[in-house]
Amino acid sequence: MEPKVRRGIGLVAHDAMKKDLIEWVLWNSELLMGNKFYCTGTTGTLILEALKEKHPEVEWDFTILKSGPLGGDQQMGSRIVDGQIDYLFFFTDPMTLQPHDTDVKALTRLAGVENIVFCCNRSTADHIISSPLFMDPDYERTHPDYSSYTKRFENKSVVTEAVESVNKRKKKKEEIGRYRLKI
Repeated sequence: MEPKVRRGIGLVAHDAMKKDLIEWVLWNSELLMGNKFYCTGTTGTLILEALKEKHPEVEWDFTILKSGPLGGDQQMGSRIVDGQIDYLFFFTDPMTLQPHDTDVKALTRLAGVENIVFCCNRSTADHIISSPLFMDPDYERTHPDYSSYTKRFENKSVVTEAVESVNKRKKKKEEIGRYRLKI
């Protein structure tokens, strides 16, 4: 028997897409068993309820975060950056402007930065879950190397320049204060 792959899977859906994501998860529930799930609040609560109804004997591993607009998108982003999420299934509503659109964009950006598998609709989700790589225990995503970015200020005098600038301004302020006392 092949070893079971355990992936970190993020599940998020805008209100108009929640039913679609729930149906997709239920349809693919046998393939999804055994994985670790991270979900924004309402979406996760609804999906877990549906999975328990379909598979009452299964112990699902769910972490339910806050609702997306209430910080759940940022919590999901944090898990992506920490390497806990390998796949993000985020069913977005393309027809409705989201009040937390900047959070959604940030989450999408982090998925790209960390090079995780990301999809925003059911067709793409179907292709991802049917890919042989989804269950391949040897597949490991490429982790981008951002060391040149994180080290961009090494050997630069930014801190020294900032300290000198503050000291210079402070000295000038003290001189002006002494001048005013003399007047």
